[in-house]
Amino acid sequence: MSETNASAAALARTPLYERHHALGARMVEFGGWEMPVSYRGILEEHRTVRTAAGLFDVSHMGEIELLGPHAAAACQRLTTNDVRRLANGHVQYTILCREDGGVVDDVTLYRVDDQRWFFCVNAGNVAKDLAWIRQHAGAATVVDRSPATALIALQGPAAAGILGALTPLVLERIPSFRFARGEVAGLPVLVSRTGYTGEDGFELYVDAPRAGALWDALMAAGAPAGLEPIGLGARDTLRLEAALPLYGHELDEQTSPLAAGLERWVRLDGEDFIGRAALRHERERGAPRHLVGLALRAPGIARQGHPVTFEGASVGIVTSGTLSPTLGSPVALAYVSAALAAPGTKLAVDVRGRPVPAEVVATPFYRRPRPVAAAPAEVPSEVAEPVEDAVDASDDAAPADGEGLYEIDTAPEATGADEPPAGVADAPSPADDDAENADGTQVTREGEH
Repeated sequence: MSETNASAAALARTPLYERHHALGARMVEFGGWEMPVSYRGILEEHRTVRTAAGLFDVSHMGEIELLGPHAAAACQRLTTNDVRRLANGHVQYTILCREDGGVVDDVTLYRVDDQRWFFCVNAGNVAKDLAWIRQHAGAATVVDRSPATALIALQGPAAAGILGALTPLVLERIPSFRFARGEVAGLPVLVSRTGYTGEDGFELYVDAPRAGALWDALMAAGAPAGLEPIGLGARDTLRLEAALPLYGHELDEQTSPLAAGLERWVRLDGEDFIGRAALRHERERGAPRHLVGLALRAPGIARQGHPVTFEGASVGIVTSGTLSPTLGSPVALAYVSAALAAPGTKLAVDVRGRPVPAEVVATPFYRRPRPVAAAPAEVPSEVAEPVEDAVDASDDAAPADGEGLYEIDTAPEATGADEPPAGVADAPSPADDDAENADGTQVTREGEH
């Protein structure tokens, strides 16, 4: 989807728009929103996240809730992963598929309790996803929480220290892809240990009127640690280094999750879901093309749509590319013929009529050091109640329709499975601005995740 021709007057704004304007952000249209693409330059912002911490406004993303005794079954039917693997307080990366196996969207699914679940969906897909979920939710109640919810991402090696100074939650007890409710700077917030940068970090759900106060508190607390606001431009280069897919680039309704290398999140031998029969058939015959990482071996930046060639013949197409700020060399993601997808295969990218040598390499291009896992037991009372208590029959009643996501009781615990692609810890998300930036990067997004 591209709405670059939409008038500025028609664009939506997040509750943090005035903060971005005061910080001097360069604003662009993205998926119908007026969003900050950068504040000080994409390269500098990228390096800030890798070495300190960055704060992102991703309030344009959507939150869609499913409620009631049929909610779990609806989530299972709608998604390719196995929702039975989720306990209260767990997050799962998963995919909404069409009947023919094409990707409606890639999303994160939160289990609050057995009768309350919510999807965090890509910004450009909110309306489409909402219609799809309502169409296939059966007897479950579907509520769009997007207009009332703001989302702020705090990412980087200093993120836990910054957040820890503002909350009584014991963050070491919230491992990757778990969430908890608590107060941050005195505000009720749902804290999720997820992100889209390849770094450790958190995504903070808060009701929209409180977003400004939360942003200000985080900026003030993080300043001594080097925290800076980060725009969608650096968010794109960060996710590309981590090889996290972006809807509209690596994923769309004509692409299957198997071709995109997302088999880990597709449970073909589990419960039935929309698209399973088509994906089973594809698995049996083999996907004709695969998503691969490319390292360019000569100067040149591959961009979405550039052809990939082998011995002069076209064998694929680039989906995303950039000059990696961390590696200092150009990298790209591309779909190529299955026979040419093995690491070490020598290919070329046609960069504006000039063939640039490239090699298929393993992804992610960047991987942060894994933190030492926290002890699984001794969940502190201020974080949440134990899982077995949270799923007790006394919690059967579905929450009231007007209740915010940040008001949820949750129980972090568990397995470490179900994290998103590339093994870097974060789930995917975007901007749609085809302009090439002065520092050699490009923002070309349509959704988020």
